Amino acid sequence: MSGRGKSDEDALRRVLAIVGRPNVGKSAIFNRFCGRRIAIVHEQSGVTRDRLVAEAHYGDAVFEAVDTGGITEVDGAVPDGAIEAGIQQQVDIAVADAAVILLVTDVTRGAVALDEHVARLLRRRGRPVFVVANKADNRGLDEQIDDFHGLGFPVFAVSALHNRGFGALMDAVLPELPDVTNPTVAAPLRVTVAGHPNVGKSSYINRLLHSDRLIVADIPGTTRDSVDVPFVVGRGAQARHYLLTDTPGMRRARKARSAVEKFSLMRAERSIRETDVVVFVVDAQKGPDAHDKKIAALVLKYGKACVVLANKWDLVTGRGQNKYREELAAALQPIAFAPVVFASALTGYNIRKSIETIDYVAGRMRARLPTGLLNRTLAEACAQVTPPIVKGKRFKILYATQTRTQPIRVTLFVNSPRALTAAYARYLVRVLRESFDLYGTPVLLQARARHAQARGKAGRRQRARR
Repeated sequence: MSGRGKSDEDALRRVLAIVGRPNVGKSAIFNRFCGRRIAIVHEQSGVTRDRLVAEAHYGDAVFEAVDTGGITEVDGAVPDGAIEAGIQQQVDIAVADAAVILLVTDVTRGAVALDEHVARLLRRRGRPVFVVANKADNRGLDEQIDDFHGLGFPVFAVSALHNRGFGALMDAVLPELPDVTNPTVAAPLRVTVAGHPNVGKSSYINRLLHSDRLIVADIPGTTRDSVDVPFVVGRGAQARHYLLTDTPGMRRARKARSAVEKFSLMRAERSIRETDVVVFVVDAQKGPDAHDKKIAALVLKYGKACVVLANKWDLVTGRGQNKYREELAAALQPIAFAPVVFASALTGYNIRKSIETIDYVAGRMRARLPTGLLNRTLAEACAQVTPPIVKGKRFKILYATQTRTQPIRVTLFVNSPRALTAAYARYLVRVLRESFDLYGTPVLLQARARHAQARGKAGRRQRARR
């Protein structure tokens, strides 16, 4: 982290950084680990501008992968001056938060001067480094890895395009990642399934669990109380443990005439307030309404991670699907950060995808944004889109740090908090969401004046002297 020592928590993080020169396939390897096309993969050099961070999986192992921008070279020579500083910064950022580093190269080109230069920088850091000779699309190219042994690290031939060679690579990498305690074993994550009466919440959980533990009926309001069901996603030490909560259908207050229904409404709202992730079930056949907006407002009010499940998708056909997608996006705009899964509890369509999405969102809501990457990403965002001028002052970020998870809060120490307009804040949140894979979880920005940062540092120095 910039200007600060690593905390015990940071030191134990399972972070794998991917570095290398442009167009060697870093983003393709990143996508292999993450199991989805988060990073843009393109033949043009330098497509990855911002660093990307995402939860990654290999077998039962779970870790964070960091995809860095390409380290620039000039005319194939080892760069110097300003470009040398850029290389140093890329390496420093990667090493600062990573337990293991992959130095990606191109087996078809052999080891070039820039590869050797980066290898020398990495050797000084004392972190485990593995050379990944990418683009080994056939066995004949595997034999060309001898050229990379001079870099001084173990070398593995892989093909991100054809998914070749990753077994041997990860057999060497995974033991180098630190073991961490899985907090969800002792404290399972709470997932609340909420929504209108009779939208299929209990049917969804039953389909999820392949069980009839919960009462399912066509009569609206069958579920009167909240029911907790243990649930596990994944295998091994890093599997996440959950408690799924089926809530009573959330009626409009004026329709909750009986004391039991009013109490059920209170319990449902409390479940949302106390949960970690909300699975917001909506009826795809009926379309969104004003009450759906109120439930979305509760999700936003309590700052909860969220997955929207459009149930009964099997009953929507043809042009009605596109129309519903547009209506849902408009109705739930306040929680546009929430991914939408179109599913059917009756037929089982996309139920597995909903599980994967819940687990993905749960993993990101506790994300720790590396301070170096955070500040670099925000600096590049401000360089890309000029900050606003408010009352004669142009907004400027001096330093940023993450100060909370669930929801994720980033504190910005700035020259003038009032100069951070709502529109520019939305832009910065969008950049952070894309760069750090934060879809499904709220991201809050808190702007504080620069003197607040100075007071904090002075207080830490005074406490240290004591």
